[in-house]
Amino acid sequence: MESARKQKLAGWGNYPVAESFTLNPRSVEDALDDLNKGKVIARGLGRSYGDQSINEDKYVAVCTKLNHFLNWDENEGILECEAGVSLEEIITVFGPKGWMPMICPGTKFVTIGGAIANDIHGKAHHIDGSFVNCVLSFTILLADGSIVDASRTENADLFWANFGGLGLLGVILKARVRLRKIESTYFKQKSIVIKGLDHMLEALEQYDHEYNYSVAWIDALAKGSRLGSGVLSLGNAAKLEELPVRLRSRPLQTHKAGKLAVPFFLPSFALNGLSVRLLNRVIAFVQNSPKEFVHYEKFFFPLDAINDWNKGYGRRGFIQYQFVIPEENGKKNLTEILEMISRSHCTPFLNVFKRMGEGQGILSFPFKGYTLAIDFPVSKELLSFTPKLDAKVLSAGGRVYLGKDALLQETTFKAMYPQHEEWLAIKRKHDPGNLFSSNISRRLGLDV
Repeated sequence: MESARKQKLAGWGNYPVAESFTLNPRSVEDALDDLNKGKVIARGLGRSYGDQSINEDKYVAVCTKLNHFLNWDENEGILECEAGVSLEEIITVFGPKGWMPMICPGTKFVTIGGAIANDIHGKAHHIDGSFVNCVLSFTILLADGSIVDASRTENADLFWANFGGLGLLGVILKARVRLRKIESTYFKQKSIVIKGLDHMLEALEQYDHEYNYSVAWIDALAKGSRLGSGVLSLGNAAKLEELPVRLRSRPLQTHKAGKLAVPFFLPSFALNGLSVRLLNRVIAFVQNSPKEFVHYEKFFFPLDAINDWNKGYGRRGFIQYQFVIPEENGKKNLTEILEMISRSHCTPFLNVFKRMGEGQGILSFPFKGYTLAIDFPVSKELLSFTPKLDAKVLSAGGRVYLGKDALLQETTFKAMYPQHEEWLAIKRKHDPGNLFSSNISRRLGLDV
């Protein structure tokens, strides 16, 4: 019998914080036993930013011990593993063999279960789509204690509803995922200094057809003609024959453990208008890299080099606000949104701008358009600003990423995600008693 202990939990943004009873299942039997304790939500490595995997005064099953590789088909590149396996563990084992995850977000410290629950995406969404595109099937523990397989042809409603479903339909136990064959762990990259929003959109249109991976940093404090200025980074996986001689001897080199760390929460005054402007100059210099070949660690996961970097925002915490809006009227809407942010006095920092491809799934976030993810330290000004930003995104035909959200209101969420009724019907079918529940499910009305 697994015992639970009460502790304060938060997402990566350290906001909000809730006291939850944590469980640590190590087997399917443990997971089954957890269902008898009360309302529960599964949790991986805690890299969702908000309240997705916290459960105030209720149970949280931390599933990182369910992390075994089960089967590997090298001919097809298909890995079967438990859902607590992380992308970092997959890269460490299979990178030297010439295989990598097909979809990589901004951190490798994400479990397979978490990747499904948030339907993660990366720099190549316009080419590769979101995480659902590399998952063949998964096995899930349901509220009635049954364990079923879900795929595009078997229990298809469960399959599609779990991608972006925030873990609210059951505990994913294992999955079959397709990996990508690679010749090296390096990328051939190109950096372009962007003068303004017109230049940014033109460059994305031009280069998205030449490069599989693209991401931009925007100076969120820029105004006037410099609005939308920044650095666009482009890249393609490097083939062995393209590598310089110095890299060819170890073409499949993997990452080292991060040595730098933020040892404690920085004081709240550390991030202010002046410090952010100075840091923006440093970021612009770093992003505009003259290196033609760069390791995947710096290309995909630059912040992973600093352990606990989230502490840099202080104990107040931060949110990462990510939205997507359609390409139609994109320039006009992006201009208005960027102007709102620059005038907000909310100290925007560390942002990522991308072009997205076609979306799929029920509560999955991406669709064809432009997406901006931007960090804001939590403040009184922010709490009054985000509803205005939500309203603007909604009026532009856009929506907010639930996997990072911490502040969205129920009515706005339901307007942004008109398919929520379809998802709720699946929830009523498989979990009519709301056994799988969390802070975000109650905040957004995803309980039935």
